Amino acid sequence: MGEPKAIGYGTAGGRRTLDVLVVGLGPGGGAAAYRAAVAGASVLAIERKKCIGEPVQCAEFIPAPLGRWAQDEGVLRQHIEGMKSFLPSGASEQSPFPGLMVDRARFDRALARRAQEAGAEVMTCTRLTGLDVCTRTAVIGLADGASATVEYRALIAADGPHSAVARLAGLPELPVVHTRQYTVKLLQPHADTDIWLSDEFPGGYGWLFPKGPVANLGMGADRHFEHDLKAPLDRLHARLVAQGLVGSEILSRTGGAIPVGGMRASLVLESVLFVGDAAGLTHPITGAGIAAAVESGECAGRAAARFARADEAAALAGYDEDMRDQYGVALERAAARRRDLERHWRTPNANDDRTMRRGWIAFPEYFSV
Repeated sequence: MGEPKAIGYGTAGGRRTLDVLVVGLGPGGGAAAYRAAVAGASVLAIERKKCIGEPVQCAEFIPAPLGRWAQDEGVLRQHIEGMKSFLPSGASEQSPFPGLMVDRARFDRALARRAQEAGAEVMTCTRLTGLDVCTRTAVIGLADGASATVEYRALIAADGPHSAVARLAGLPELPVVHTRQYTVKLLQPHADTDIWLSDEFPGGYGWLFPKGPVANLGMGADRHFEHDLKAPLDRLHARLVAQGLVGSEILSRTGGAIPVGGMRASLVLESVLFVGDAAGLTHPITGAGIAAAVESGECAGRAAARFARADEAAALAGYDEDMRDQYGVALERAAARRRDLERHWRTPNANDDRTMRRGWIAFPEYFSV
């Protein structure tokens, strides 16, 4: 399964008018471009990377209902049955956690290809370099170094936690944690995700996500508490090697930033709609974001197409309202639990099981008042 065919823009310095401009072709951008194109809008979707989905910067888990987007050849890698959460004392708790491990790069490319097949234009190696939200005008930098101007009716910002759309529009940066991840050989069949909660990973946690013959072994941390992500991940890796669960060789390395501050104050600015990580829809405790990216992308694509047809401001307001109805309560609880945990990192309380139980979704204490 290859890369969606990128369509060239045409003459450098040109000007283009269209219904919907999508910035970023991760899962949110791909879903948005697809839904807007299906709804009959003229769509241009741009991606700054040369190859959509690469490098992969996540653990590659999706919840089971998202399997409808994982049907393309080579996307699905393994079914997941449960989650085992390890507390600082060494005690653990097994929880049902059905889902799928996917090849994230293929997953993103499959979404982009569906958008293209629905009529969206796709351009890689293309950056957003200028934006005027009042005049609905964007400037894009092309692969050959030239630039072009796009006049849009609606713009969908699907460009991640360090959103260029948000920066150019004058919006504040989202708070993030940073991650580091290794791909290692998996020496035993493993049907669960493993989670480690302790002061070794302040502001985050350690994880093992099995993916057939290999596993994604990683950690996240808040750099206010821990600058060195390599040493704690290496210690976790060494423990699992000693247990005979994974191999000692590191097959690949990656990492990235995950927004953890919760939803933006508004998901709409003029006729710009923010989706996925750029919207702050990523879960502030687990870091899960693919499902929210796809769902918000689909909703934003429909809303943008409707707005483009009739300039209905209600379509944009409805998108913001729908996302708050769907994700608001869960994200507010997670943000509150995160703030509570921040009082305990680098103190003895951070290695108290009771503290971690209140701060992790697998335990009933997380959902108590």
